[in-house]
Amino acid sequence: MLATAGFHFDTHFFWNSLVHPSTAFLQGLETTVYLAVISQTLATIIGLFLALGRRSKFAPLRAFVWFYTWIWRGTPLLIQLVIVYDGLAAAGIYKFSNVTIASFVIPSAVQAAIVTFTLNEAAYMSEIIRASLNAVDPGQLEAAMSTGMTPGKAMRLVVVPQAVRFIVPPLGNDFNAMMKNTSLASFIGVLEMFLVTQEINSTTFNTFEIFAVAAIYYLALTTVWGFIQSAIERRIDRRWGIVRQRRRWLWWALFWGRSGALILGSTCGL
Repeated sequence: MLATAGFHFDTHFFWNSLVHPSTAFLQGLETTVYLAVISQTLATIIGLFLALGRRSKFAPLRAFVWFYTWIWRGTPLLIQLVIVYDGLAAAGIYKFSNVTIASFVIPSAVQAAIVTFTLNEAAYMSEIIRASLNAVDPGQLEAAMSTGMTPGKAMRLVVVPQAVRFIVPPLGNDFNAMMKNTSLASFIGVLEMFLVTQEINSTTFNTFEIFAVAAIYYLALTTVWGFIQSAIERRIDRRWGIVRQRRRWLWWALFWGRSGALILGSTCGL
């Protein structure tokens, strides 16, 4: 144990919790991961339909999507969690209850968290996807329709695939934030990593040590996702020939020396 000027740090507890986490902590980590993955996946799907609705010629649909994004982006996520889980039940509108699928039980609080995270993130994803669709040259849609494609088919086969390369970077950043925002689910009783950490702290009183361990695990999750996101972006870049262009700029930068490197950085953002 380290003790310096009134500061006590239990190194044994810290390293043991970091290298050999308890079963409850690992279960909380698992809950954090699947909350984020399921919510982000559903939010992306819903966000795509919302983005298409925002581009619709049907004015009431555009108004609904605008109102939806305004509400979910303009109110705190924590308040949304409490309203969905506790508020709906108190108002007699809907009460979540445990659901059993095969031998797997999905607690009511987990369901409410997934619903809330999904609906909240869908509002952000709709704007990301809408901006990405707008970034595609409108001539692509017109050219596809001139070949006999319907607007829906042209959007699905031509525009959306091209928009993916604009969607992936902000989507990855949002998923990174999603993994950290799952800690808010602790306020409605979801046993994710943050709440498990609080429970361990209440029994051991090693506050600094156990929350430092939790922070390291959150950092590990976001770091691993960062590598995955970079790999996805590189694969998309190769598909669109962006990597070859960057390599050509890199060759010239090396050839011209320091001035070339400055040009590379300002032009390609490397």
